[in-house]
Amino acid sequence: MNQRIKNKIEATNISINALLKDQKFTIDYFQREYRWQDKHIKLLVEDLTTTFLKSYHPEHKRPEVSNYQSYYLGPVVFSENPDNGKKSIIDGQQRITSITLLLMYLNYLQKEQPQKVAISELIFSEKYGEKSFNMTDETRESCLKALFEDGDYTLTEDDDETVQNMVQRYGDIVQAFPEELTVKALPFFIDWFIENVVIVMITAYSDENAYTIFETMNDRGLNLTPTEMLKGYVLSKITDKKQRNEINGLWKTEIQKLHKYDKDADQGFFQAWFRGKYAVTIRPGKAGSEDQDFELIGSRFHNWFKDNHKALFNLETSDEFYEYFKNQFPFFVKWYLKIWDAQIKFDPSMPHANYINHWGIAESLQNPLLLASITLKDDADTIHQKIDFVSRYIETFTVKRAVNFRKFGQTSIKYTMFNVIKLIRNNDINTLGIHLAKEADSISESWNAVPEFILHGMNRKFVKHLLSRIASYLDNLIGKDTTYPTYHHPNGKQFEIEHIWADKFAEHKDEFEQENDFQYWRNSIGALLLLPQGTNQSFSSDQYTDKLGHYLKENTYAQTLHQMYYEKNPNFLKSETIQRLAFKAHPQFKKEDIQDREQLVQRICENLWAVDYFSGKIGEKA
Repeated sequence: MNQRIKNKIEATNISINALLKDQKFTIDYFQREYRWQDKHIKLLVEDLTTTFLKSYHPEHKRPEVSNYQSYYLGPVVFSENPDNGKKSIIDGQQRITSITLLLMYLNYLQKEQPQKVAISELIFSEKYGEKSFNMTDETRESCLKALFEDGDYTLTEDDDETVQNMVQRYGDIVQAFPEELTVKALPFFIDWFIENVVIVMITAYSDENAYTIFETMNDRGLNLTPTEMLKGYVLSKITDKKQRNEINGLWKTEIQKLHKYDKDADQGFFQAWFRGKYAVTIRPGKAGSEDQDFELIGSRFHNWFKDNHKALFNLETSDEFYEYFKNQFPFFVKWYLKIWDAQIKFDPSMPHANYINHWGIAESLQNPLLLASITLKDDADTIHQKIDFVSRYIETFTVKRAVNFRKFGQTSIKYTMFNVIKLIRNNDINTLGIHLAKEADSISESWNAVPEFILHGMNRKFVKHLLSRIASYLDNLIGKDTTYPTYHHPNGKQFEIEHIWADKFAEHKDEFEQENDFQYWRNSIGALLLLPQGTNQSFSSDQYTDKLGHYLKENTYAQTLHQMYYEKNPNFLKSETIQRLAFKAHPQFKKEDIQDREQLVQRICENLWAVDYFSGKIGEKA
């Protein structure tokens, strides 16, 4: 290789279109796994769509997109072999994979659109009828092919971490992408995404140089973070040296606590704290609007604090700064981390915090909501109940939206949730309950949609959540000590969604002429259960009458299908709640039986998410 070429390094600002069109990349061995979490992909979708909507106007023509605000996605590093032109991704695989997943979803959305943007060549190239994806890693091929063609992929036990994450992140994109961009605005957004999103492509022509660049980019050096700049400003406002040293030490201690959870937890904390307790404005949705409190806190909270501490925090004197950060700062760090713990590990004093960790809204809205009502004067029991109440409202909102096939990405709901943040800010527990009950009751989506709800390719995550909540709720009604994690994320054997009907259309031709109709009813919420992994596979293809005896050994919700359950468990029918729900056995399982179970699920949802929960007293079991 020519030494001059070997030592060459190029850096170019390019669009996604230029980066991906008709390109092939191999993935370097040391970073083969795709590990983005839901928070990363949701934040990306939120940032992209929010930036686009700042410029978009329905009256625009598509060429006007070229003048829209650009978005910088960061650098990617390649090592290119000058002899054959093959490129290896050294840094940026996570972002390129995420971009590809978003392009796949956008392409899926535009299938039925009259105006289509040519983006398939950014995802794959085709030769002799064979599709070859831009990232050449054979473990991804079947998953990418299914997602591209069908918008769905069924995971198997053999799928590795990368494939599992790709499927989950694709589902997160489906949920987070704003509904208002899926029809008329869609070609505008696609144009903007592939041409106005800017990436710095760095190309080295030797692996040695490429790795040197990679290491340099991942060395943060001495750049100050927003947290560090905020700290500097706060300390500069405290004139007493002893007090300043005390706050400096306290600051280090609290930031270390946050960093034990995540290297960026400090920034997430300040954004949640300031938005939850102090933000009073949010950018209007119309094109050309200026960022307001909510957005400014998200981007540069240290500057926002500097501009607003007098008006919104009532902080002006040295003593006021000292007292505020001595008391308020550690208090909110403590509860921010307690909320984090309760989301990860089920806490019976605030169970809904765990539920919304698996079926909630964007962290940029959820965390400010959870901090908004709590105050320094609240005792621990009151704070637990406040967190649980707010979490309960969030879950009610998301479940109602989901059974109505509505999305709740940040862009779609941020004005609603921002108004709730302001409404519940510093509420006492009784006022909070009244406000949240009213807000939950006024959610426009209705439980009447439950009988029409079905399992489809990209809502499996929600169906698992819904069935886990139903299963544990019914168990608890009859005195079993199971919890939501028992079914949703147990330590041992996992639970899977079970179709009561086997996938055998021929056995149901007495009721259905078309297989599509059969599949619709087979996927109805009334025809689904949760069963332990392995049990599901062992008799999933059996006829209903053969399965029924197995169901009698499972959770309460499955057991209620069998007549014997009612005969052996007379206490089940003594519960007033159970009587209102009106269970009945199903010796056979026909279309009419599915309709009965659909109505039962609706009644369970109405009870399970009833708004009288918000009038509960402190200490009552949730």
